[in-house]
Amino acid sequence: MTEPPGRAPAVVLPTHDGGTRLHELAPARVWARPEAPFAARKVYAAAHVIPTAMGNNTPGAPAEIDWEATLAFRHELWSYGLGVADAMDTAQRGMGLDWAATRELIRRVGAEAAAVAAAGTVPAVAGLPVRDLVACGAGTDQLDVTEVPAGPAGVERALEAYREQLAVVEEAGPKVILMASRALAKAAAGPADYLRVYRTLIEEAREPVILHWLGPMFDPALAGYWGSDSVAEATETFLELVRGLAAKVDGVKVSLLDAEHEKALRAALPAGVRLYTGDDFNYPELIDGDGSQHSDALLGIFAAIYPAASAAVQAYDSGDPAAARSILDSTRELGLHIFSAPTFYYKTGVAFLAWLNGHRAGFQMVGGLQSGRSVPHLVRVFELADAAGLLLDPDLAARRMSAFLDVNGVPQ
Repeated sequence: MTEPPGRAPAVVLPTHDGGTRLHELAPARVWARPEAPFAARKVYAAAHVIPTAMGNNTPGAPAEIDWEATLAFRHELWSYGLGVADAMDTAQRGMGLDWAATRELIRRVGAEAAAVAAAGTVPAVAGLPVRDLVACGAGTDQLDVTEVPAGPAGVERALEAYREQLAVVEEAGPKVILMASRALAKAAAGPADYLRVYRTLIEEAREPVILHWLGPMFDPALAGYWGSDSVAEATETFLELVRGLAAKVDGVKVSLLDAEHEKALRAALPAGVRLYTGDDFNYPELIDGDGSQHSDALLGIFAAIYPAASAAVQAYDSGDPAAARSILDSTRELGLHIFSAPTFYYKTGVAFLAWLNGHRAGFQMVGGLQSGRSVPHLVRVFELADAAGLLLDPDLAARRMSAFLDVNGVPQ
């Protein structure tokens, strides 16, 4: 790393032709925290987990979590007014985070959110119920999918697994997000099986839930969800479910990376049911809306761009949608890159940026997923985050980027 006297920090970065170039970082941008809860949009950032530095967080090993650092990052999100979506795919559900660790995460974040709500000392979330501070995923990942049979017996096993996890989330206090299930995708014979399982769970839930439709670009095992490989047919099944139980559905999170599909689905939802965009490519236009409708948000990219996401919602609240859209647009290229194919490795970029910003002591991930992206990919994350004003401490980010390149054998 080179730091010319009196100038911003700079890092020698590799170029695609095998050479190097000096990258001078932009000055730190100050992102203001909100002084009151948001009104114009309801937003959740899907937070990641931070492993212990000396844990055996290798592929297939039980996750060992640094709870202090993991919960501290959730406090950071709350301080910017964002709700936390926890125990989701961003937290590596199904990719390193086992059910035992997930269950502990849900209990701990529920208790932490309750303490924050009771204290009332964080202006950005003061007065909000715990359910608005945190929503947690309930799924079926305590099951070994290879042992789940296709057909009615497998569907019943998926239902019972969902019930177990639903009870854990409800006891902890967060809002329930009914996640997509690999077990149900394997066992279900068609739409009727999905409708029976989800109707049962929604009716049994104490409070309205969020339904999560996760596309195969995030998890290939979820191909054909809702009983059809046709998105149009699957959407009709999904809408049949929501329309029949609208009073028990807080909202739906759709992660198909298809803006036009989301707009059409949004328009077809019953009154009072929110659409929380899960589109990490097209979120600026979807959150901005079309003048009559907009999407709220439950996004993995918000864990990476949370100061900018907060600033955008603050601008919507202050009556300046043009400024809000401009802020969101300024992060789009970073989102497109972090979530580029293979999309299910986006978590590596989110964790890398958190490390650059000092939210974790080391760049490790449960399941060894820090190896999920290449050095050139992460160099580009660094460049785009800097361009978007999302390297919050440029000196720290420059030191860590330089160290990362050195450890990976990139000439400095």
